[in-house]
Amino acid sequence: QAFSILSGDDALTLPFMSVGAEGVISVASNIIPRQLSRMVNSYATGKTAAALKLHQQYYPMFRELFIETNPVPAKAALAMQGKCAEEYRLPLCKMSPENRKRLAKTLKSCGII
Repeated sequence: QAFSILSGDDALTLPFMSVGAEGVISVASNIIPRQLSRMVNSYATGKTAAALKLHQQYYPMFRELFIETNPVPAKAALAMQGKCAEEYRLPLCKMSPENRKRLAKTLKSCGII
């Protein structure tokens, strides 16, 4: 094999891996690094049920991380976890209050915050 195929979308990682991709270039791994690594490694080692369970648990977050321009939601999520200050450089700015509330609700429902 001359090259590896990687997913560029966390929500599509398992579907991509099911047709031969080897992993993901991930946004969500900044927020849930161990869990995402476990999901990919589980699938790669034939533990598809375990991988699918993690995928389903975090799928809502995978989708919400793109409700505004990347990396704004990811940085907001990291701030909600207490891992960084929620500071942005132009042209980026804070999420809208509605989307921030929506993201927080999703992170709580996924057990992340």
